[in-house]
Amino acid sequence: MTQAEATPVAPDRAGTGAVRDRYLDLLRSLALLRVVVYHLFGWPWLTVLFPSMGVMFALAGSLMARSLNRPAGSVIRSRLRRLLPPLWLFGAVLLTMMLTAGWNPLKDPDLGAGWTGRSQLLDYVLPIGAPPYPEHLGSASGLLDDTWAEQAAGPLWYLRAYLWFVLLSPLLLRAFRRWPLPTTLAPLALTAVLTTGLLRIPGETGNAVTDFAVYGGCWILGFAHQEGVLARVPRYAAVSLSCLVMAAGLWWASGHQGPDGWDLNDIPLAQACWSFGAVVMLLQYAPSWPELPPRLRRWDRLVTLSNNRAVTIYLWHNLLIMATVPIIDQAYNLPFMTSDRAAGLLDSTYSFWMFLAVWPLIAVAVVAFGWVEDTAAGRRARVWPNGAGRGRARRRAA
Repeated sequence: MTQAEATPVAPDRAGTGAVRDRYLDLLRSLALLRVVVYHLFGWPWLTVLFPSMGVMFALAGSLMARSLNRPAGSVIRSRLRRLLPPLWLFGAVLLTMMLTAGWNPLKDPDLGAGWTGRSQLLDYVLPIGAPPYPEHLGSASGLLDDTWAEQAAGPLWYLRAYLWFVLLSPLLLRAFRRWPLPTTLAPLALTAVLTTGLLRIPGETGNAVTDFAVYGGCWILGFAHQEGVLARVPRYAAVSLSCLVMAAGLWWASGHQGPDGWDLNDIPLAQACWSFGAVVMLLQYAPSWPELPPRLRRWDRLVTLSNNRAVTIYLWHNLLIMATVPIIDQAYNLPFMTSDRAAGLLDSTYSFWMFLAVWPLIAVAVVAFGWVEDTAAGRRARVWPNGAGRGRARRRAA
């Protein structure tokens, strides 16, 4: 049975008839985990080990292609309805925090004067462009680092890119069905044109176009997976060509390293090539799992929870990482922390304690804000959707 023929039968939610492939769910969970760990520790090699953003865009592209069997207008409205309410809630909290901390967007020289500057605030409503925020806010010696607003708003670029892909998907899918190979490779070619300086697009428009080009190939590979085109490519050919593309990406990265060395996020063409090749292999070898295999079954509920709250986790994780700092800093006030040795030990293991502390905070965010994802999708709001009730229902039926 080919990948195109294999149809997963795991239910998405009770009573809808929707199905999920647990292998793809596992990939999405791993991508989210890698994103959080990367933003915690900042290890550049993580971008090579697992290209999370490319994987997330590929999975979203696959789901979009499946949905476009329905009228395109209704699909786009449905995607926007799922995407925007979580953004609105996050934006309301972030804007409130920034305004309370003293930021006045009407007087921010970086936003420009008049209607041009004010209109950028609309990107918190519909993220066609990058939502504005101050690069520095507060004091470097304050409760949070003075770059906290920039770090908290950093993940919003993903929603901007996702929105562009959603709006253009009907055209992209039509082009892919007519010219599969040129359409799949076009984003790589556009990335090369942009990053080599043959075409320069200034400002945030240039950033948006670059993001679209870097991950466009992954999005269209999601089309290829869903349409069964990728499964028809001989595996030896797909793997061989993928390795060549990935090798080209690493070769480019070796001569164009940014301030963090091999961090592919700073090297667009290397990121595009490496993500493209990795996604081809992950989808080319994709099994079809109605449920996780026995050796992974212990992670079933976490995989289900992270998929049901993927937008919430992604939006809030950076802000919550920063929130661990004032919490952990309280340890310096403990009686046994007065010695230099004890304080030095905490200093040397600080990132580890941040890693432990951020997950309870993410759990709180899932409970406090995750219900918006349910209401946006037209479902009953759930506090902790980890599939436990579905498992009990299956056992009762058995």
